[in-house]
Amino acid sequence: MHDFTILVLPGAYATSVAVTLDILNTAVAMAPRLKVSCPTWRLISPNRKSVRLSGGLSVDVTPMPRMPPDKSIWIVPGLGVESAHDVAGRLASDDAQRAIQAIKAHEANGGSVAASCTGVFLLQAAQLLIGRRVTTSWWLAAELRQLESRCIVDTDRMVCADGPVTTAGAAFAQTDLMLHLLRSRFGAALADTVGRVLLIDGRQAQSPFIVPMMLSNGSDLVTRLTQRIESALPNPPSVAALAQEFAMSTRTLSRHVQAATGKSTLALLQSVRLNRARMLIETSRMTIEQVAEHVGYEDATALRRLMLRVFGANPSKFRLALVSD
Repeated sequence: MHDFTILVLPGAYATSVAVTLDILNTAVAMAPRLKVSCPTWRLISPNRKSVRLSGGLSVDVTPMPRMPPDKSIWIVPGLGVESAHDVAGRLASDDAQRAIQAIKAHEANGGSVAASCTGVFLLQAAQLLIGRRVTTSWWLAAELRQLESRCIVDTDRMVCADGPVTTAGAAFAQTDLMLHLLRSRFGAALADTVGRVLLIDGRQAQSPFIVPMMLSNGSDLVTRLTQRIESALPNPPSVAALAQEFAMSTRTLSRHVQAATGKSTLALLQSVRLNRARMLIETSRMTIEQVAEHVGYEDATALRRLMLRVFGANPSKFRLALVSD
């Protein structure tokens, strides 16, 4: 009996598959030193013995089983689609449909499932997200909310565990997902040791990685809103002023922004300001006080408080070492 079953579909992110295997192999190497059990796993795929991943890499797999009793955690790495609009077409393919039915049967048989990034959409298609708190890559959140309104999509979290379903953010959040699964099945000592050996920092939130412009999800309105807010700094317009400028009520504006980004108009405005602040902290020699003034905050204290709440870190954490001229 295996601890983990890695379900790999053609075109899956090579990084997601590789990091899964690297973390598990490192866990096997470290487990004897910690006197804990070694994890075991298998790689499977619908109707294939070798699967071509993104970037031209390939991995050997075994054909998907005909659903014998199985207590392993099934893991789905990211599917490797280029945009949210490509998800539906990828899920309609024959191999994805077979995988969806297998995942559904596995969960119905009492099994647990986990996925990151676009792999979460496979769980959605299997109707496993209903009534659960889940996450995916922040730029895919609006699409997931559209497809399944009966779940709570928490884009701030890097990993969400709700009953037998565990979900994670973008392709590289597969590292966070695997460490979480190791911790839940083999204990904190093994997961923490693997993280240290591979130099993986624990990351709880996706907030520091969000790029406001990419939240538009194809919405021309949100793109223009973001550009308008950025161009107005350090004196950003109010929500009421934005609504008037775009010839709609604040309620209508909020509805459009919420549908495209999952955020309120005020949260989008704040995201643009904080993203600019972070960029200036990382790439300039401005003091925190000067940065706060540049993005329209009254003082550095307000900026520090907001960055700590949204990013989970003080501004100084984002200060990069700059080479002197």
